[in-house]
Amino acid sequence: MEKIKVKNELVQSHKDLKVYQKAFVGAMEIFELSKKFPIEERYSLIDQIRRSSRSVCANLAEAWRKRRYELAFVAKLNDCEAEAAEKQTWLDFAVKCQYLDVETGQKLSKSYDEIISILVKVINHPDPWLLKHPGSRRVGERGSGGRGE
Repeated sequence: MEKIKVKNELVQSHKDLKVYQKAFVGAMEIFELSKKFPIEERYSLIDQIRRSSRSVCANLAEAWRKRRYELAFVAKLNDCEAEAAEKQTWLDFAVKCQYLDVETGQKLSKSYDEIISILVKVINHPDPWLLKHPGSRRVGERGSGGRGE
């Protein structure tokens, strides 16, 4: 298993990433809170808010496994960012419908602001996270001009 050292911390798995841990806590928090939403929201707001919060974690796991290919890695991180923003939208609806109090909604939304901020930093500077392998090229690098490049 390839290990990466980031800011003096050894990262062996997507589960070691602070962003994953924050997203997982957020997903579990919304799971618990959404149990109290009205039953008529089961197939709409409850389903959507749970799905989008879990999707941040799932896409991070996929991104972690795609670190050999910068474009695929960054694309999955963009999916994470989009899902985190979607979660914030569903939080806004939950507050507006009075299923969540304003303070709880703001706290959760703020935690997703932090998650989005981390994701954007990694998206803008993916190199430290990428697996290095012989013959790999980064975005913008050109091949030797040979066939197939």
